[in-house]
Amino acid sequence: MKTDLKQKIYLRMKTPQEALEILFNRFKPEPIDAIEEVSVDEACGRITASPIFARVSSPDQHLAAMDGIAVLAENTYGATERRPMRLKSGNEAIWINTGQVMPDGKNAVIIAEKLNTLDDDTIEISASAFPWQNVRKIGEDFVVTELLFPQNHHIRAFDLGTLIAGGIFKVKVRKKPRVIIIPTGSELVRFYSLNDTFKLKKGQVLESNSFVLSSLTRECGAEALIEDIIPDTSEAIRDAFLKAADSRPDFILSIAGSSAGKKDYTAQTIEEIGELFVHGVTIMPGKPTILGSIKDVPFFGIPGYPVSAYISFNEFVRPFIYRLLGMDEPKDETVDVFISRDMPSKLGIEEFIRVNLGRVGEETVAIPLPRGAGSVTTLSKAEGIVKIPSASEGMAIGEKTRAGLLVNPKYIDNTILVIGSHDMTLDILSDELVKTGQGVRIVSANVGSLGGLLALKNATSHVAGSHLLDTETGEYNMSYIRRYLKGLPVHIFNLVNREQGLIVQKGNPKEVKSIEDLVRDDVVFVNRQQGSGTRVLLDYKLRELNIEPSLINGYDNEEYTHMNVAVSVLNCTATAGLGIMAAARALDLDFIPVVEEQYDIIIPSSFIDDPKIQLFLDIARSKAFRERVKEMGGYDPDKSGNLWQII
Repeated sequence: MKTDLKQKIYLRMKTPQEALEILFNRFKPEPIDAIEEVSVDEACGRITASPIFARVSSPDQHLAAMDGIAVLAENTYGATERRPMRLKSGNEAIWINTGQVMPDGKNAVIIAEKLNTLDDDTIEISASAFPWQNVRKIGEDFVVTELLFPQNHHIRAFDLGTLIAGGIFKVKVRKKPRVIIIPTGSELVRFYSLNDTFKLKKGQVLESNSFVLSSLTRECGAEALIEDIIPDTSEAIRDAFLKAADSRPDFILSIAGSSAGKKDYTAQTIEEIGELFVHGVTIMPGKPTILGSIKDVPFFGIPGYPVSAYISFNEFVRPFIYRLLGMDEPKDETVDVFISRDMPSKLGIEEFIRVNLGRVGEETVAIPLPRGAGSVTTLSKAEGIVKIPSASEGMAIGEKTRAGLLVNPKYIDNTILVIGSHDMTLDILSDELVKTGQGVRIVSANVGSLGGLLALKNATSHVAGSHLLDTETGEYNMSYIRRYLKGLPVHIFNLVNREQGLIVQKGNPKEVKSIEDLVRDDVVFVNRQQGSGTRVLLDYKLRELNIEPSLINGYDNEEYTHMNVAVSVLNCTATAGLGIMAAARALDLDFIPVVEEQYDIIIPSSFIDDPKIQLFLDIARSKAFRERVKEMGGYDPDKSGNLWQII
């Protein structure tokens, strides 16, 4: 057996449609024949294996539908308001409650609200009853032998009541499709193998994909067995695949090793011990997907990056499971969206863009999240997915398309979109909003102060965060607002004043003391992106000091948030970066103050009376918010939420 495999290029990539057609043509998946009988209380979510017929009628006796008196309708004829009729309690009229069995010889119920009790023995009625009035007759819901549910019905929680009422206490259902999940990767470790110190050894990576994919499998109605992590050797992978196939699951799902690197053994292993149908599909993320078989057991090779794994599962594994269950694949709910910024894409690749969603005016705005296939938070934070067709080079700002929903649509209407400069106090404000229990939440996009103003101009945001310094006047934001938001009335509120300075490693081993030190050969700088207020501040300080940006090693290395700057310093990929004190304190780094600056929130005046914006401002002014901000360090929140200017 070979112990090393040469690096391969992908086989000719297939479109998702071609790949699924190959898979279905090869296996022709039909509903699983195997049947098991389960108790009705365990049947929710299962698929009926045969039609289910009622064993009893519902109701199986005549029942009172209202509280009142049971009567023989014919004995009440002639009663009117002008000529009320008197009935003897316990004989002509029998008191009865909703759901009770009707007494013999009675065929109607007169509701309590229309009765006049004269004494313990006499009841007066002012209207006659008709036969079966306010009575649930035998078989009103269904009768014995009536079809309750057909074959291949997905049993829901509501269906359990129908089954029990019909005398069905055991249900024959299709056995769940069984999948074996095999994670591969010598670097992987399981979370439960770590001790309380939570320290990974160098080169180790926490394995999470198997837990995510097994949960997705269960959501579809299948059951999963997760195998131990398999190291990156061809022998170990081969043995694991063969062992899995010998246990005859409905399919095998392996994770990672599906790409074209020197240690990506999956594709060649499948070629050696089975059949390889597809290696590479024209989607992104998810391109390295593998489809094949081992000993006639369907095989899915899922990419190792978390987002790729999800997309690959959703596009190929999910429809396969529903075929095995004999069910139509559920249709995803979609919504029309307005693209908030350009989303370029490669021709020939169908791209899945995770987005946040919020309603601004009459439009639902889609804000793209980072595209990295390894960014697991883009899935947990995403509210929708926009597909860019393979024949397109992307979508432009303002373009309309549809997004698949990942959340309840009501969330969209209760979302405040905050686009602009990054500040950690927005996370505090967001948390305080959630604590109110009013369902209002913040979705933020960090595109820099100038990007935030342009978002307001393009009507793709409710709020912009900005700290743009006018280097001529020393004033913050006003000149930029007048320039870029001309004709758009806005309210400007102070959120915080904050310390900006140099973030350096703990103990400041390179003894960086000021911006002048950034030109030293032994200093590597990490910058913020163009259009950010921090970048404007840095360039202003450099001009003051007559320092050419080209003299700074790392001036072109850009990050989009203060925390990412701090992480670069923490990981020693940079010696220093310009950012806020709170980011340095959060990662236990040192901080050298440079300037105190003003961070404002700009809100179009047309949104000011919106209840969720008013709640947003109330939270910014609250004692709880201000105290939490002070605890972070480097902030002065004394004017948080105060109106500063109206333009």
